[in-house]
Amino acid sequence: MQIVGYRSRVEEPAAVLIAEDGVVRREPLAPGDELAYTLEGRHCAGVVDGDDHTPCDNERAPYCDVHTDRWPCARCRGDCDLPLESCREEHAVYLAAFAPDEFKVGVTRSWRLETRLREQGADRAAHLRTVADGRVARQIEADIATEIGDRVRVPTKIDGLGAAVDEDAWADLLAEYDPIETYDFDYGLDLTGRPVSETLATGTVVGAKGRVLVLENAGSTYAVDLRDLVGREVSGGGSDRDLQSSLGAFG
Repeated sequence: MQIVGYRSRVEEPAAVLIAEDGVVRREPLAPGDELAYTLEGRHCAGVVDGDDHTPCDNERAPYCDVHTDRWPCARCRGDCDLPLESCREEHAVYLAAFAPDEFKVGVTRSWRLETRLREQGADRAAHLRTVADGRVARQIEADIATEIGDRVRVPTKIDGLGAAVDEDAWADLLAEYDPIETYDFDYGLDLTGRPVSETLATGTVVGAKGRVLVLENAGSTYAVDLRDLVGREVSGGGSDRDLQSSLGAFG
């Protein structure tokens, strides 16, 4: 068995995709669910097409050069010729806040705005502008990014688990703009402190925030970047390896 993908929690619970003998199944990660997998070697996750999986033995993970999807818009600054059909759709420019005080600007197709924010695990957000296409949106994003930045890395998001957004800092930022709408997201984690960052697939699911899965294992709480699981071979039965206790991370 191999973990070949994941789905962030949006309308449905988060999930990992597990392939076995060319068939992909979805393993839900709803609060209270039990995971019991031992992580083994890691290599390219291959190709998932619906419920079908084509394996790849190349060592690079989660995806080798052959199977890496290079999204042309990833570093676009609005100097493109609208290469994708989706570039011509209406876009939204937004700000996202991650506890306690990390902020970023971003763009997405308008109809995906709330979904995109939940995929990222944003705690707060503000819809700033609606524009005709992705090129205009990227131009605005690039301008705002010189002051705010356009990405927040997963380790930073994990460091903020259990914390609250700095209300004063967020209010000061929004005062510089005139948002169309603001959002306040609750992922139901109800943490009393920061979990330990780990890579494991054994424990009771506490919940998920973006691509971060929170597990309880032997009385401690752990935060797992789901992307770090992709490409891992797994076997049934929980891992019994020693893990750092979360006691020192709380407070």
